[in-house]
Amino acid sequence: MPAKLYGIEHFTYIGITVALACISLLFAKKYLKSEKSQSIFLKSVAVGLFISILMNRLSQVFRYETVRWEQIIPDSYCGLTSLVLSLAVLFGKKDNDVLHFVWILGLFGGISTVVYPSFIDQGPTIFYLPTISGLLHHSFCATLVVALLLFNQIHITYKKWYCTFFGFTCYLSLGAFLIGYFGLSDAFHIYTPLLDGTPLTTWGMAPIYVVCYALLLFIIELVRKNKGKKTLEEKTNE
Repeated sequence: MPAKLYGIEHFTYIGITVALACISLLFAKKYLKSEKSQSIFLKSVAVGLFISILMNRLSQVFRYETVRWEQIIPDSYCGLTSLVLSLAVLFGKKDNDVLHFVWILGLFGGISTVVYPSFIDQGPTIFYLPTISGLLHHSFCATLVVALLLFNQIHITYKKWYCTFFGFTCYLSLGAFLIGYFGLSDAFHIYTPLLDGTPLTTWGMAPIYVVCYALLLFIIELVRKNKGKKTLEEKTNE
């Protein structure tokens, strides 16, 4: 009998994961004050993310009777985002351009997938390697993004809009390569919708993403300007 969505195992995983993530982030925010200690914490989470996405891809490679090495390359937005985010934190500088593309995919993709993992029934238990590794890399991904925001490692601004354009171009180019060279039926939802029975392929999601992300950036800029005005007024009153 396969593992169930919102079954005991799933709820237990969510409870433990959320508790550990919150405790770790609160501890880090309270006690890790130096840039060096914060960097060690971020890179440690990034290592956990890299290991979990590597486990996930290897589980796909050896999942079938025939070894399929092409599966080592992530063919989904969440999978590639986990890989790219971990490498960007491990080897990139603070506030690098890659982070400006992957942070929103990692945060919302990670949280939404842990809450609704459509792949949870692929094995008899949640500890089936493709399942647990999939849950883990989504959990690490969302946690890492929150940690980056807590430590001000990303300065979210509309001035970095081009990062999204180039990021999606790279993702879709890789998807086209995987489909054309390795013969995959789809990659990055170029052909198949994210949800069955909907028009939400990449081409359907793109305009929705652009509008929602633009609104989010607009709200962030308003909050930042309002906060700046209040700070200036407080200094003036002093």
